Amino acid sequence: MSVEEKNITRGGEFIIKETDCNNVFTPEDFNEEQLMMKQAVHDFIEKEVIPHKERFENKDYKLTEEVMKKAGDLGFLSVAVPTEYGGMGMGFVSTMLVCETISGACGSLSTAFGAHTGIGTMPIVLYGNKEQNEKYVPKLASGEMFGSYCLTEPTAGSDANSGKTKAVLSEDGKYYKITGQKMWISNAGFAKLFIVFARIEDDKNITGFIVPNETDNGITLGEEEKKLGIHSSSTRQVFFNETKVPVENMLSKRGNGFKIAMNSLNVGRIKLAVACLDAMKRVSSHAIQYANERTQFKTKIIDFEAIKEKLAQMATETYVGESATYRAAKDIEDRIKIRHDSGNSFQEAELKGVEEYVIECSILKVAVSEDMQNIADEGIQIFGGMGFSAETPMEGAWRDSRIGRIYEGTNEINRMLSVGMLIKKAMKGHLDIITPATNVGKELMEIPSFEVPDLTELFSQEKLIIKNLKKVFLMLAGAGIQKYGEKLEEHQQMLLNVSDVLIEVYMAESALLRTEKNVKRFGEEKQKNQIRMTKLYLYQAVDVIQSKAKQVIISSSEGDEQRGLLMGLKRFTKYYEFPNTIELKNKIAETLKSENKYCF
Repeated sequence: MSVEEKNITRGGEFIIKETDCNNVFTPEDFNEEQLMMKQAVHDFIEKEVIPHKERFENKDYKLTEEVMKKAGDLGFLSVAVPTEYGGMGMGFVSTMLVCETISGACGSLSTAFGAHTGIGTMPIVLYGNKEQNEKYVPKLASGEMFGSYCLTEPTAGSDANSGKTKAVLSEDGKYYKITGQKMWISNAGFAKLFIVFARIEDDKNITGFIVPNETDNGITLGEEEKKLGIHSSSTRQVFFNETKVPVENMLSKRGNGFKIAMNSLNVGRIKLAVACLDAMKRVSSHAIQYANERTQFKTKIIDFEAIKEKLAQMATETYVGESATYRAAKDIEDRIKIRHDSGNSFQEAELKGVEEYVIECSILKVAVSEDMQNIADEGIQIFGGMGFSAETPMEGAWRDSRIGRIYEGTNEINRMLSVGMLIKKAMKGHLDIITPATNVGKELMEIPSFEVPDLTELFSQEKLIIKNLKKVFLMLAGAGIQKYGEKLEEHQQMLLNVSDVLIEVYMAESALLRTEKNVKRFGEEKQKNQIRMTKLYLYQAVDVIQSKAKQVIISSSEGDEQRGLLMGLKRFTKYYEFPNTIELKNKIAETLKSENKYCF
């Protein structure tokens, strides 16, 4: 099916539209070329990273640089770079697959790879002119030169546009003198090129610059930061003291830096999600193997239901995260193709393609980073006292995973962004949320049907529940907009709760669509555990949505309105036949036991 023939869901549209499972991409759809690339990267990690885990934990920054150079030699740093600038020019899904496979074994390498190939290279690829691309990008693609991204300052974190670094034009107009302090800069210790954001005069928005890290040009580095995790990821402060930057090294145009920064973060968010997936699989596999070996009370601990529950939960969160991440990745790739085919330049198509799915990028960043930490935490618990030891893989995985909730905008910022951007899309007329929200309001005034629907087909109940969960979001969003209007963004606790409803809907629906598509292809018997994980996740999602929605309703309404909304919540989260979640977990865990690894 061609992109043109396919009914692609627009960004955020999933909340008001039913998606056909045949129109989603799943990991089972990877082509031969993608699978060969995945295997090549996997082999590289097994050879160059796994044997040296202890060195990475002991702050061997030189090792990180050496492995990055080897990755460059094999072309892994160039997958997203156009062929005319020395890259492989691969599609968005392929770049995501490489990012996943190279990132799972070591948080330090994951950070170095992500910082270089993402925010260290792509701002030039997507915003640079032809001369800038020709001059710098081939060297970045090959690993001859490593890139770094200098945005964060002591006073500018989540508020990225509040930076105080200044860029002053020289009297002869040939260069800018940049002065300021940047902090938490990944790859700073070995980067030869900085993307630096500074303010010219009293401009409202910052401006981006391409700044080579040259000696005797006013650039000094702080000491390596002492961090909780990602120990061999070089993280330093960078100080600029009247650093001379030629005017031709301005990236894009004056005042466009904030837009560059925000669009770079959009890509970074979905890439961060995919970077967690292989780590989730590895941690789950380690936990399964340990539980299969460890004996207590003359019984393997994997046979205890308390352990089975943890393993089943870890597998379920991994499966759901993978389903949602690659669903969004292919939507982005398809949107880029549509843009390109309609006459957009490469840069315009790439930027607009990702920008279309900014809501999904934020959702995935939050959901997958938090699931990664949960999985690492439960991994420690399954190992028991050994899990607390640095001799086992769990301790390092737990420490490395913690940064995921802070990178690319904190999870709190991304939660509020997901709802805020959805409402902005509605206000601009890009999405019609008002009509379905109004229809939900009318439905609440009607007498509910007490007729039991036909639930004989696979997922008939689950599809109905997801459809109703979308109504919960529309009910809450509609009530919030009606009550608070433009001041809704000031009610952060309300937004955080509503965003969790949005997140759970997207994640649960993504898993269902993947499983439904694969049941049609491979048969129900071969997908029985995927069916179990899908049902389990949805049941738990309903619990989360009930809790979060109830908080919103009670805190923002009263009297008859409150009673009506609570009755609506009860109606829209109704199960006709409850799944036996304990049985589901036990059966998932039995398969994990027999396979002795994450196997979905």
